[in-house]
Amino acid sequence: MDEIMNKVGSYWLGQKANKEFNSAGDDFNSLSTSIEDGAKWLVNKMKGKMQKPLPELLKEYDMAIGIFPRDATNYEFNEETGKLTVYIPSICEVGYRDSSVLRFTTVVIGFLTKGKLSDIEGMKTKVMIWVKVKAISSEDGKLHFSAGVKKTRTRSSYEVLRDGITIDKF
Repeated sequence: MDEIMNKVGSYWLGQKANKEFNSAGDDFNSLSTSIEDGAKWLVNKMKGKMQKPLPELLKEYDMAIGIFPRDATNYEFNEETGKLTVYIPSICEVGYRDSSVLRFTTVVIGFLTKGKLSDIEGMKTKVMIWVKVKAISSEDGKLHFSAGVKKTRTRSSYEVLRDGITIDKF
């Protein structure tokens, strides 16, 4: 009997979450509709905690709003620890106005503080070869990428949201 009730409850929660997603409008079109993500979103909504869009969070922390691909709309942010986890639908590359390219896995983790994203996992850039981006800091209209070497790029190149191009491997 418990097993049946669990299945019915899971089905009901899934249906309820899908109904909530569908009624939320176009802002959530690219949001993952898996039951796990839907349940987290629904719980936060019931607690009265609506998540601000990722570009708005980045702007609030003095980071360029376009450092992640446009479809990276689902994220978790712990304000106490600064841990930021960004979910991206598929492994992808994003090309920027200054001809630089960033490559992303489906989950990018880092620690966000004012003007800096550090201890990054899941992001690479091309500096002759693909190298892991360890940190990005922002100051005076520049972004400093720590990727084995420090690479400075103009911040304005990263102020526009861009689509990621799906690739096979990170």
